[in-house]
Amino acid sequence: MGGSMTIAQARQLRRNATGPERAMWRLLYPLRQTHNFRRQVPLGPYYADFACHALRLAIEIDGDTHGSDMAQAHDAARTRFIEAEGYRVLRFTNDDVHKAEGVFDIIVLAIEGKMAP
Repeated sequence: MGGSMTIAQARQLRRNATGPERAMWRLLYPLRQTHNFRRQVPLGPYYADFACHALRLAIEIDGDTHGSDMAQAHDAARTRFIEAEGYRVLRFTNDDVHKAEGVFDIIVLAIEGKMAP
């Protein structure tokens, strides 16, 4: 994706959230009470699925289309960019989010700084 993203584009992405993105938003609910997580956060030429600026934490949900070589190369470039902006990136698959087992704990450990990068 070239150029910077607009507020309208971010709104559109939030309105058209996938099932796993909606599930992650619900999973983040208790953390949203104490941390300002946002959905579809513009970071340079990319959107982070979820991010908390204060924590410098971005969470990405990788759907079924992320398995191709081209998609993996795009994801790697996106992760490098977001990390270069000072964010830590946590990636989960659709299946991880649907099962939810451990996902919340991984996020909490990352917030508490107890998880190795």
